[in-house]
Amino acid sequence: MPLDRTYWESRYHAGETGWDTGGPTTPLKEYIDQLTDKDLRILIPGAGRAYEAEYAHRQGFRNVFVIDLTDAPFKDLLARCPDLPQEHLITGDFFTHEGAYDRIIEQTFFCALDPALRERYVAHTYALLKPGGALVGVLFDAPLNTDRPPFGGSRDAYLPLFRRHFPAVSIEPCHNSIKPRAGSEAWLHASKLST
Repeated sequence: MPLDRTYWESRYHAGETGWDTGGPTTPLKEYIDQLTDKDLRILIPGAGRAYEAEYAHRQGFRNVFVIDLTDAPFKDLLARCPDLPQEHLITGDFFTHEGAYDRIIEQTFFCALDPALRERYVAHTYALLKPGGALVGVLFDAPLNTDRPPFGGSRDAYLPLFRRHFPAVSIEPCHNSIKPRAGSEAWLHASKLST
């Protein structure tokens, strides 16, 4: 199954967006709440309707960027948050995106990728982070699907994958998941060491 722009656009047009929680999820909201530097450059890949980007923007973060293969969900984001700079909404392939970020926020992008791309995802997030930056967010710690998104996995499988690039990585059970995901999420924090 090609997980390309056409696939994701068809999911949005058909209303098949089971990952859409209708707002920022608790783990990421609470993470954003404890950040104090409003100038951090933040990227949210596979952002979809980007509730976390909207939330961060409303909290005063000035450099929040989102990238998605399709711009279909951006229309909804701009309707909710018209003052979000449109140049911060990037339609394109995450794996060819270039930039330098202080934080990359993971929210259902990793599980939407074909598992064959996971090593490439880890390498590319590492390349996009500034020294001292971090990849943070939630991963599914449950089997889920093997033939279509969301693809699952386990902490034991994720740790060696992330350690290839991020020696300073922790993946622990998520204590503040939203109710439908309780017990099936892990909190990821992977820091890029300062040079």
